[in-house]
Amino acid sequence: KPWGAELTRATVRRANHSGDYTRAVSHFPESSMIGYVTLGTNDLPRAAAFYDALLAEIGAKRLMDLGRGYAWGVSMDKPALGIMTPYDGKLATVGNGVMVAIVVNSKEKVDRVHRKALELGGKDEGPAGPRGEGFHAGYFRDLDGNKLNVFCLG
Repeated sequence: KPWGAELTRATVRRANHSGDYTRAVSHFPESSMIGYVTLGTNDLPRAAAFYDALLAEIGAKRLMDLGRGYAWGVSMDKPALGIMTPYDGKLATVGNGVMVAIVVNSKEKVDRVHRKALELGGKDEGPAGPRGEGFHAGYFRDLDGNKLNVFCLG
């Protein structure tokens, strides 16, 4: 049975908040360094609509409903991006120097995803284009001010 088939909302909550991460990450191969990245939000419905539309551009969809947030990905055995309201009940804030990079397989997708982020109300932090030899990227901030980029190699 695939990992996601037996996962319940309570199991995800327990894995994410009790320190028992074994079940939550056991589906990743040992060589996988990043399992998921979580960004904070103060407006979950607005952030969810932004990421539903943005990540659909690369074939990602919601994989988990965590009650106070969601996780998107292309499959349960690949890294995911989550948005959550903070566990401690305080306001979500942006980390200075923190950035999430989303990999795609073409310059055209970089351009398309960057453009979509701006159409959805994101703020441009650097236009899509070459950034040195073999690296094509576009930088933006989401509706909560979190910094992301979309990039491809080659």
